[in-house]
Amino acid sequence: MGSDSSSNSLPRQFPCLSYWQRTARDFPYLFTNKNRTVPSHIRYVIIGSGISGALTAFELLEAGVKGDDIIILEAREAASGASSRNAGHVRPDAFRGFTGYSKVHGPQQALEIIANERLVLNKINEFVNKHNVPCDFNFTTTFDVCMTEEFTHYEKECMEAFVKAGGDASYIQYYEGHEAKEKTRIPDALAAYEWPAGSINPAKLAQFLLRSVSEKGVQLYTFCAATAVKKNESAPHLWDVQTIQGTVTAEKIIHCTNAHAALLLPQLEPYITPNRAQAHSLIPTPAFAATQILRNTYSLRYSLYHFYSLIQLQGNGTIVLGVSRSNPTLSAQTLASRTSTDDGHYNQEIADDALDKFQQIFPSASSQHAVKGEGLDHSWTGIIAMTPDSVPFVGAIESLPGQYICAGFNGHGMARIFTSAPGVAKLVLGHDWNATGLPQCFQSSRERLTRLSGGNLPSIW
Repeated sequence: MGSDSSSNSLPRQFPCLSYWQRTARDFPYLFTNKNRTVPSHIRYVIIGSGISGALTAFELLEAGVKGDDIIILEAREAASGASSRNAGHVRPDAFRGFTGYSKVHGPQQALEIIANERLVLNKINEFVNKHNVPCDFNFTTTFDVCMTEEFTHYEKECMEAFVKAGGDASYIQYYEGHEAKEKTRIPDALAAYEWPAGSINPAKLAQFLLRSVSEKGVQLYTFCAATAVKKNESAPHLWDVQTIQGTVTAEKIIHCTNAHAALLLPQLEPYITPNRAQAHSLIPTPAFAATQILRNTYSLRYSLYHFYSLIQLQGNGTIVLGVSRSNPTLSAQTLASRTSTDDGHYNQEIADDALDKFQQIFPSASSQHAVKGEGLDHSWTGIIAMTPDSVPFVGAIESLPGQYICAGFNGHGMARIFTSAPGVAKLVLGHDWNATGLPQCFQSSRERLTRLSGGNLPSIW
Protein backbone atom coordinates (compact mmCIF):
# COMPACT_ATOMS: atom_id res chain seq x y z
CA MET A 1 0.00 0.00 0.00
CA GLY A 2 1.19 3.52 -0.78
CA SER A 3 1.34 6.35 1.71
CA ASP A 4 -1.77 8.08 2.99
CA SER A 5 -0.81 11.27 1.16
CA SER A 6 -0.74 9.60 -2.25
CA SER A 7 -3.32 8.65 -4.85
CA ASN A 8 -1.45 5.38 -5.40
CA SER A 9 -2.74 3.89 -2.15
CA LEU A 10 -5.56 1.46 -1.55
CA PRO A 11 -8.57 2.78 0.37
CA ARG A 12 -8.14 2.55 4.13
CA GLN A 13 -9.15 -0.85 5.47
CA PHE A 14 -11.21 0.56 8.35
CA PRO A 15 -12.99 3.79 7.33
CA CYS A 16 -15.42 5.64 9.53
CA LEU A 17 -19.09 5.55 8.51
CA SER A 18 -20.74 8.65 7.11
CA TYR A 19 -24.18 9.82 8.19
CA TRP A 20 -25.51 8.47 4.90
CA GLN A 21 -24.00 5.03 5.40
CA ARG A 22 -25.45 4.85 8.90
CA THR A 23 -28.93 5.31 7.39
CA ALA A 24 -28.51 2.48 4.86
CA ARG A 25 -27.09 -0.52 6.69
CA ASP A 26 -29.91 -2.77 5.46
CA PHE A 27 -28.61 -2.81 1.86
CA PRO A 28 -28.48 -6.54 0.96
CA TYR A 29 -25.47 -6.18 -1.36
CA LEU A 30 -23.35 -4.32 1.21
CA PHE A 31 -20.92 -7.26 1.63
CA THR A 32 -21.89 -9.32 -1.40
CA ASN A 33 -19.34 -11.89 -2.67
CA LYS A 34 -16.95 -10.98 0.12
CA ASN A 35 -14.07 -13.49 0.12
CA ARG A 36 -15.38 -15.11 -3.07
CA THR A 37 -12.88 -15.82 -5.87
CA VAL A 38 -13.37 -13.68 -8.96
CA PRO A 39 -14.15 -15.41 -12.27
CA SER A 40 -11.18 -16.29 -14.47
CA HIS A 41 -12.58 -14.47 -17.51
CA ILE A 42 -15.11 -11.67 -18.04
CA ARG A 43 -15.75 -9.13 -20.76
CA TYR A 44 -15.94 -5.93 -18.69
CA VAL A 45 -14.37 -5.10 -15.34
CA ILE A 46 -15.48 -1.92 -13.58
CA ILE A 47 -13.21 -0.96 -10.70
CA GLY A 48 -15.05 1.05 -8.05
CA SER A 49 -18.64 0.66 -6.87
CA GLY A 50 -19.52 4.31 -6.27
CA ILE A 51 -22.02 6.23 -8.36
CA SER A 52 -19.64 6.50 -11.34
CA GLY A 53 -18.94 2.76 -11.45
CA ALA A 54 -22.52 1.72 -10.76
CA LEU A 55 -23.96 4.17 -13.29
CA THR A 56 -21.44 3.04 -15.92
CA ALA A 57 -22.67 -0.52 -15.42
CA PHE A 58 -26.28 0.66 -15.56
CA GLU A 59 -25.64 2.46 -18.86
CA LEU A 60 -23.87 -0.53 -20.40
CA LEU A 61 -26.89 -2.68 -19.56
CA GLU A 62 -29.23 -0.07 -21.03
CA ALA A 63 -27.18 -0.24 -24.24
CA GLY A 64 -27.65 -4.01 -24.50
CA VAL A 65 -24.62 -5.47 -22.72
CA LYS A 66 -25.49 -8.66 -20.83
CA GLY A 67 -25.29 -8.45 -17.06
CA ASP A 68 -23.22 -11.60 -16.76
CA ASP A 69 -20.53 -9.96 -18.94
CA ILE A 70 -19.79 -7.36 -16.24
CA ILE A 71 -18.22 -7.48 -12.80
CA ILE A 72 -17.68 -4.59 -10.39
CA LEU A 73 -14.74 -4.73 -7.99
CA GLU A 74 -14.85 -2.82 -4.70
CA ALA A 75 -12.01 -2.63 -2.17
CA ARG A 76 -14.36 -2.29 0.81
CA GLU A 77 -18.11 -2.55 1.39
CA ALA A 78 -20.39 -1.51 -1.46
CA ALA A 79 -20.25 2.20 -2.36
CA SER A 80 -17.93 2.96 0.54
CA GLY A 81 -15.97 5.79 -1.06
CA ALA A 82 -16.69 9.44 -1.84
CA SER A 83 -20.13 8.70 -3.31
CA SER A 84 -21.46 7.74 0.12
CA ARG A 85 -19.39 10.23 2.10
CA ASN A 86 -20.12 13.62 0.54
CA ALA A 87 -22.19 16.49 1.95
CA GLY A 88 -25.40 15.59 0.11
CA HIS A 89 -25.44 18.34 -2.53
CA VAL A 90 -26.50 18.08 -6.15
CA ARG A 91 -25.34 21.61 -6.78
CA PRO A 92 -24.35 22.78 -10.26
CA ASP A 93 -22.09 25.77 -10.64
CA ALA A 94 -24.22 28.55 -12.15
CA PHE A 95 -21.48 31.04 -13.03
CA ARG A 96 -18.85 31.35 -10.28
CA GLY A 97 -16.34 28.93 -11.83
CA PHE A 98 -16.45 30.63 -15.21
CA THR A 99 -13.47 32.91 -14.58
CA GLY A 100 -11.22 30.11 -13.35
CA TYR A 101 -12.25 27.66 -16.06
CA SER A 102 -11.73 30.33 -18.73
CA LYS A 103 -8.12 30.89 -17.69
CA VAL A 104 -7.36 27.18 -18.11
CA HIS A 105 -9.71 26.00 -20.85
CA GLY A 106 -10.93 29.14 -22.61
CA PRO A 107 -14.34 30.88 -22.43
CA GLN A 108 -16.24 28.46 -24.66
CA GLN A 109 -15.19 25.38 -22.70
CA ALA A 110 -15.95 27.25 -19.47
CA LEU A 111 -19.49 27.85 -20.69
CA GLU A 112 -19.82 24.17 -21.60
CA ILE A 113 -18.58 23.03 -18.19
CA ILE A 114 -21.22 25.11 -16.43
CA ALA A 115 -23.98 24.09 -18.87
CA ASN A 116 -23.04 20.45 -18.33
CA GLU A 117 -23.44 20.76 -14.56
CA ARG A 118 -26.90 22.24 -15.01
CA LEU A 119 -27.74 19.30 -17.27
CA VAL A 120 -26.59 16.85 -14.57
CA LEU A 121 -29.07 18.30 -12.08
CA ASN A 122 -31.91 17.74 -14.54
CA LYS A 123 -30.71 14.24 -15.39
CA ILE A 124 -30.64 13.21 -11.72
CA ASN A 125 -34.10 14.67 -11.21
CA GLU A 126 -35.41 12.76 -14.24
CA PHE A 127 -33.69 9.53 -13.18
CA VAL A 128 -34.98 9.65 -9.61
CA ASN A 129 -38.54 10.33 -10.76
CA LYS A 130 -38.49 7.76 -13.57
CA HIS A 131 -37.21 4.95 -11.34
CA ASN A 132 -38.80 6.09 -8.06
CA VAL A 133 -35.38 6.05 -6.37
CA PRO A 134 -35.79 6.19 -2.56
CA CYS A 135 -32.86 8.56 -1.99
CA ASP A 136 -34.50 11.58 -0.31
CA PHE A 137 -33.89 13.75 -3.37
CA ASN A 138 -35.05 17.33 -2.90
CA PHE A 139 -35.22 19.45 -6.05
CA THR A 140 -35.00 22.99 -4.74
CA THR A 141 -32.82 26.09 -5.09
CA THR A 142 -29.46 26.99 -3.58
CA PHE A 143 -27.99 30.20 -2.21
CA ASP A 144 -24.43 31.33 -2.87
CA VAL A 145 -24.08 33.69 0.10
CA CYS A 146 -21.36 36.36 0.07
CA MET A 147 -20.12 36.86 3.64
CA THR A 148 -17.32 39.35 2.86
CA GLU A 149 -16.92 42.45 0.70
CA GLU A 150 -14.02 40.76 -1.06
CA PHE A 151 -16.09 37.80 -2.17
CA THR A 152 -19.08 39.98 -3.06
CA HIS A 153 -16.83 41.80 -5.51
CA TYR A 154 -15.38 38.53 -6.84
CA GLU A 155 -18.81 37.04 -7.54
CA LYS A 156 -19.95 40.19 -9.28
CA GLU A 157 -16.95 40.08 -11.60
CA CYS A 158 -17.56 36.39 -12.34
CA MET A 159 -21.19 37.03 -13.19
CA GLU A 160 -20.32 39.93 -15.47
CA ALA A 161 -17.69 37.89 -17.30
CA PHE A 162 -20.07 34.92 -17.61
CA VAL A 163 -22.85 37.03 -19.13
CA LYS A 164 -20.47 38.90 -21.42
CA ALA A 165 -19.24 35.57 -22.83
CA GLY A 166 -22.82 34.54 -23.62
CA GLY A 167 -23.68 32.61 -20.48
CA ASP A 168 -27.35 32.12 -19.63
CA ALA A 169 -28.10 33.90 -16.35
CA SER A 170 -31.87 34.02 -16.78
CA TYR A 171 -32.42 31.39 -14.08
CA ILE A 172 -30.18 33.10 -11.49
CA GLN A 173 -31.67 35.51 -8.94
CA TYR A 174 -29.57 38.16 -7.22
CA TYR A 175 -30.21 39.75 -3.81
CA GLU A 176 -28.26 42.30 -1.82
CA GLY A 177 -28.54 44.21 1.41
CA HIS A 178 -31.69 43.69 3.44
CA GLU A 179 -33.23 41.45 0.78
CA ALA A 180 -30.22 39.09 0.90
CA LYS A 181 -30.46 38.87 4.70
CA GLU A 182 -34.20 38.20 4.57
CA LYS A 183 -34.06 35.60 1.80
CA THR A 184 -31.21 33.62 3.33
CA ARG A 185 -32.09 34.14 7.04
CA ILE A 186 -28.45 35.20 7.57
CA PRO A 187 -28.03 38.55 9.39
CA ASP A 188 -24.50 39.12 8.04
CA ALA A 189 -25.21 38.24 4.41
CA LEU A 190 -23.96 40.99 2.08
CA ALA A 191 -25.32 39.50 -1.13
CA ALA A 192 -26.70 36.22 -2.41
CA TYR A 193 -27.33 34.44 -5.69
CA GLU A 194 -30.03 31.79 -6.05
CA TRP A 195 -30.45 29.09 -8.70
CA PRO A 196 -31.88 25.54 -9.05
CA ALA A 197 -30.09 22.75 -7.16
CA GLY A 198 -30.87 19.72 -5.06
CA SER A 199 -29.92 17.62 -2.07
CA ILE A 200 -29.82 13.84 -1.80
CA ASN A 201 -28.85 10.82 0.26
CA PRO A 202 -25.96 9.79 -2.03
CA ALA A 203 -25.46 6.38 -0.44
CA LYS A 204 -29.04 5.42 -1.24
CA LEU A 205 -28.63 6.56 -4.85
CA ALA A 206 -25.44 4.50 -5.22
CA GLN A 207 -27.12 1.51 -3.59
CA PHE A 208 -30.15 1.78 -5.89
CA LEU A 209 -27.87 1.65 -8.92
CA LEU A 210 -25.94 -1.33 -7.53
CA ARG A 211 -29.13 -3.18 -6.68
CA SER A 212 -30.50 -2.51 -10.17
CA VAL A 213 -27.46 -3.84 -12.01
CA SER A 214 -27.03 -6.78 -9.63
CA GLU A 215 -30.60 -7.86 -10.27
CA LYS A 216 -29.76 -7.91 -13.98
CA GLY A 217 -26.79 -10.23 -13.59
CA VAL A 218 -23.86 -7.94 -12.84
CA GLN A 219 -21.61 -9.46 -10.17
CA LEU A 220 -20.39 -7.12 -7.44
CA TYR A 221 -17.33 -8.25 -5.49
CA THR A 222 -16.89 -6.35 -2.23
CA PHE A 223 -13.70 -6.39 -0.13
CA CYS A 224 -11.97 -7.36 -3.37
CA ALA A 225 -9.38 -4.69 -4.05
CA ALA A 226 -7.78 -4.61 -7.48
CA THR A 227 -4.03 -4.35 -6.92
CA ALA A 228 -2.60 -4.36 -10.46
CA VAL A 229 -3.62 -4.47 -14.12
CA LYS A 230 -1.23 -6.16 -16.55
CA LYS A 231 -1.28 -7.33 -20.15
CA ASN A 232 -2.24 -10.95 -20.54
CA GLU A 233 0.83 -12.88 -21.70
CA SER A 234 -1.10 -15.20 -24.02
CA ALA A 235 -3.42 -12.60 -25.52
CA PRO A 236 -1.91 -9.08 -25.51
CA HIS A 237 -5.29 -7.50 -26.34
CA LEU A 238 -6.62 -8.74 -22.98
CA TRP A 239 -5.88 -7.51 -19.47
CA ASP A 240 -5.26 -9.41 -16.25
CA VAL A 241 -6.75 -7.66 -13.24
CA GLN A 242 -5.04 -8.90 -10.11
CA THR A 243 -7.17 -8.76 -6.98
CA ILE A 244 -6.87 -10.06 -3.44
CA GLN A 245 -9.42 -12.70 -4.49
CA GLY A 246 -7.69 -13.96 -7.63
CA THR A 247 -6.99 -12.73 -11.15
CA VAL A 248 -9.65 -12.02 -13.76
CA THR A 249 -8.84 -11.63 -17.46
CA ALA A 250 -10.97 -9.05 -19.28
CA GLU A 251 -11.37 -7.30 -22.60
CA LYS A 252 -12.10 -3.88 -21.15
CA ILE A 253 -11.34 -2.19 -17.85
CA ILE A 254 -13.13 0.95 -16.60
CA HIS A 255 -11.37 2.76 -13.75
CA CYS A 256 -13.96 4.49 -11.53
CA THR A 257 -11.64 4.88 -8.56
CA ASN A 258 -11.52 8.69 -8.30
CA ALA A 259 -8.87 9.70 -5.71
CA HIS A 260 -7.26 6.23 -5.81
CA ALA A 261 -6.85 6.05 -9.60
CA ALA A 262 -3.05 6.19 -9.54
CA LEU A 263 -2.79 2.88 -7.68
CA LEU A 264 -3.56 1.05 -10.92
CA LEU A 265 -2.55 3.91 -13.21
CA PRO A 266 0.68 5.23 -11.64
CA GLN A 267 1.18 7.54 -14.60
CA LEU A 268 -1.70 9.61 -13.23
CA GLU A 269 -0.19 10.26 -9.82
CA PRO A 270 0.98 13.80 -10.70
CA TYR A 271 -2.49 14.65 -12.02
CA ILE A 272 -4.88 13.30 -9.37
CA THR A 273 -4.39 14.53 -5.82
CA PRO A 274 -6.41 13.12 -2.91
CA ASN A 275 -7.92 15.57 -0.47
CA ARG A 276 -9.72 14.73 2.74
CA ALA A 277 -13.02 16.55 3.13
CA GLN A 278 -15.14 16.61 6.28
CA ALA A 279 -18.84 16.92 7.00
CA HIS A 280 -21.10 16.91 10.05
CA SER A 281 -24.71 16.03 10.77
CA LEU A 282 -26.62 18.13 13.29
CA ILE A 283 -29.94 17.66 15.00
CA PRO A 284 -31.56 21.09 14.77
CA THR A 285 -32.63 23.30 17.63
CA PRO A 286 -36.22 24.66 17.44
CA ALA A 287 -35.05 27.57 15.27
CA PHE A 288 -34.57 25.07 12.41
CA ALA A 289 -37.32 22.55 13.18
CA ALA A 290 -40.99 22.17 12.29
CA THR A 291 -42.08 25.12 10.08
CA GLN A 292 -38.62 26.71 10.36
CA ILE A 293 -36.81 23.99 8.43
CA LEU A 294 -34.49 25.28 5.68
CA ARG A 295 -35.95 24.55 2.25
CA ASN A 296 -32.90 25.65 0.23
CA THR A 297 -29.29 24.52 0.17
CA TYR A 298 -26.40 26.87 0.88
CA SER A 299 -22.79 27.70 0.11
CA LEU A 300 -21.64 30.22 2.72
CA ARG A 301 -18.65 31.98 1.20
CA TYR A 302 -15.87 33.98 2.85
CA SER A 303 -13.54 33.54 -0.11
CA LEU A 304 -13.17 31.29 -3.12
CA TYR A 305 -11.56 28.52 -1.06
CA HIS A 306 -12.97 29.27 2.40
CA PHE A 307 -16.62 28.33 2.67
CA TYR A 308 -19.18 26.11 4.38
CA SER A 309 -21.92 24.08 2.70
CA LEU A 310 -25.32 23.41 4.21
CA ILE A 311 -28.38 21.31 3.50
CA GLN A 312 -31.31 20.25 5.64
CA LEU A 313 -33.03 16.96 4.92
CA GLN A 314 -36.72 17.41 4.26
CA GLY A 315 -37.57 13.95 5.53
CA ASN A 316 -36.24 14.20 9.08
CA GLY A 317 -34.79 17.70 9.51
CA THR A 318 -31.16 16.63 9.93
CA ILE A 319 -28.71 19.36 8.94
CA VAL A 320 -25.55 18.41 7.04
CA LEU A 321 -22.72 20.91 7.34
CA GLY A 322 -19.70 20.58 5.06
CA VAL A 323 -16.44 22.50 5.18
CA SER A 324 -14.06 23.80 2.53
CA ARG A 325 -10.63 22.43 1.76
CA SER A 326 -8.98 25.68 2.88
CA ASN A 327 -9.54 27.73 6.02
CA PRO A 328 -7.14 30.44 7.24
CA THR A 329 -8.27 29.98 10.85
CA LEU A 330 -7.12 26.35 11.08
CA SER A 331 -3.69 25.25 12.29
CA ALA A 332 -0.96 24.41 9.80
CA GLN A 333 -0.97 20.83 11.04
CA THR A 334 -4.69 20.44 10.32
CA LEU A 335 -4.38 22.02 6.89
CA ALA A 336 -1.48 19.72 6.02
CA SER A 337 -3.53 16.68 7.02
CA ARG A 338 -6.12 17.42 4.34
CA THR A 339 -3.94 15.96 1.58
CA SER A 340 -4.61 12.39 2.60
CA THR A 341 -6.49 9.22 1.76
CA ASP A 342 -7.23 8.50 5.42
CA ASP A 343 -11.00 8.43 5.89
CA GLY A 344 -10.80 6.46 9.13
CA HIS A 345 -11.41 9.40 11.45
CA TYR A 346 -12.39 13.06 11.55
CA ASN A 347 -10.53 16.16 12.73
CA GLN A 348 -11.82 17.74 15.94
CA GLU A 349 -10.43 21.20 15.14
CA ILE A 350 -12.33 21.25 11.86
CA ALA A 351 -15.52 20.11 13.60
CA ASP A 352 -15.20 22.78 16.29
CA ASP A 353 -14.61 25.50 13.69
CA ALA A 354 -17.57 24.38 11.59
CA LEU A 355 -19.96 24.38 14.55
CA ASP A 356 -18.73 27.75 15.81
CA LYS A 357 -19.05 29.31 12.38
CA PHE A 358 -22.52 27.80 11.86
CA GLN A 359 -23.74 29.45 15.04
CA GLN A 360 -22.13 32.76 14.05
CA ILE A 361 -23.81 32.70 10.66
CA PHE A 362 -27.15 31.59 12.08
CA PRO A 363 -27.29 33.12 15.60
CA SER A 364 -30.71 31.55 16.16
CA ALA A 365 -29.04 28.13 15.93
CA SER A 366 -27.08 28.69 19.13
CA SER A 367 -26.65 25.52 21.14
CA GLN A 368 -26.49 27.46 24.42
CA HIS A 369 -29.94 26.24 25.41
CA ALA A 370 -29.98 23.00 23.39
CA VAL A 371 -31.50 19.99 25.08
CA LYS A 372 -29.78 16.62 25.12
CA GLY A 373 -29.95 15.16 21.63
CA GLU A 374 -29.82 18.49 19.79
CA GLY A 375 -26.64 19.76 18.16
CA LEU A 376 -23.76 17.74 16.73
CA ASP A 377 -24.83 14.21 15.84
CA HIS A 378 -21.94 12.79 13.79
CA SER A 379 -18.75 13.77 11.93
CA TRP A 380 -17.04 11.95 9.08
CA THR A 381 -14.50 12.33 6.31
CA GLY A 382 -14.39 11.42 2.64
CA ILE A 383 -11.61 11.51 0.06
CA ILE A 384 -12.12 13.67 -2.99
CA ALA A 385 -9.87 13.85 -6.07
CA MET A 386 -8.38 17.10 -7.33
CA THR A 387 -6.93 17.60 -10.82
CA PRO A 388 -4.62 20.44 -11.97
CA ASP A 389 -7.16 21.77 -14.48
CA SER A 390 -10.24 21.32 -12.24
CA VAL A 391 -12.10 18.88 -14.48
CA PRO A 392 -12.34 15.06 -14.46
CA PHE A 393 -10.55 12.53 -16.61
CA VAL A 394 -13.09 10.74 -18.79
CA GLY A 395 -12.43 8.40 -21.68
CA ALA A 396 -10.03 5.94 -23.23
CA ILE A 397 -6.47 5.66 -21.94
CA GLU A 398 -4.70 5.90 -25.27
CA SER A 399 -1.51 4.11 -24.23
CA LEU A 400 -3.49 1.21 -22.73
CA PRO A 401 -5.99 0.04 -25.38
CA GLY A 402 -9.06 -1.42 -23.73
CA GLN A 403 -8.73 0.64 -20.54
CA TYR A 404 -10.92 3.63 -19.70
CA ILE A 405 -11.24 6.12 -16.88
CA CYS A 406 -13.99 8.11 -15.22
CA ALA A 407 -12.39 9.81 -12.21
CA GLY A 408 -10.96 13.01 -10.76
CA PHE A 409 -14.16 14.92 -9.96
CA ASN A 410 -12.64 17.73 -7.87
CA GLY A 411 -15.26 17.36 -5.14
CA HIS A 412 -17.98 18.00 -7.72
CA GLY A 413 -18.95 14.45 -8.57
CA MET A 414 -22.65 14.90 -7.88
CA ALA A 415 -22.66 17.69 -10.48
CA ARG A 416 -20.68 15.72 -13.08
CA ILE A 417 -21.06 11.94 -12.82
CA PHE A 418 -24.53 11.68 -14.35
CA THR A 419 -23.14 12.80 -17.71
CA SER A 420 -19.56 11.53 -17.33
CA ALA A 421 -20.47 7.89 -16.59
CA PRO A 422 -22.93 7.61 -19.50
CA GLY A 423 -20.25 9.25 -21.63
CA VAL A 424 -17.57 6.72 -20.76
CA ALA A 425 -20.06 3.89 -21.35
CA LYS A 426 -20.58 5.17 -24.89
CA LEU A 427 -16.84 5.26 -25.48
CA VAL A 428 -16.42 1.71 -24.16
CA LEU A 429 -19.02 0.59 -26.71
CA GLY A 430 -17.16 2.18 -29.59
CA HIS A 431 -18.78 5.59 -30.02
CA ASP A 432 -16.61 8.65 -30.62
CA TRP A 433 -16.13 11.54 -28.20
CA ASN A 434 -18.83 13.69 -29.80
CA ALA A 435 -21.43 11.10 -28.82
CA THR A 436 -20.76 11.77 -25.13
CA GLY A 437 -21.95 15.38 -25.22
CA LEU A 438 -19.27 16.21 -22.65
CA PRO A 439 -17.01 19.27 -22.71
CA GLN A 440 -13.89 18.50 -24.75
CA CYS A 441 -11.68 19.43 -21.78
CA PHE A 442 -12.99 16.41 -19.81
CA GLN A 443 -11.40 13.99 -22.27
CA SER A 444 -8.51 11.93 -21.00
CA SER A 445 -5.89 12.27 -23.74
CA ARG A 446 -2.17 12.34 -24.29
CA GLU A 447 -2.49 15.92 -25.54
CA ARG A 448 -4.14 17.01 -22.28
CA LEU A 449 -1.57 15.26 -20.12
CA THR A 450 1.26 16.72 -22.19
CA ARG A 451 -0.13 20.18 -21.52
CA LEU A 452 -0.52 19.49 -17.79
CA SER A 453 3.02 18.11 -17.59
CA GLY A 454 4.50 21.18 -19.26
CA GLY A 455 5.62 19.04 -22.18
CA ASN A 456 7.45 16.53 -20.00
CA LEU A 457 5.06 13.61 -20.31
CA PRO A 458 6.74 10.26 -19.51
CA SER A 459 7.18 7.91 -22.48
CA ILE A 460 4.84 5.38 -20.84
CA TRP A 461 1.93 7.54 -21.99
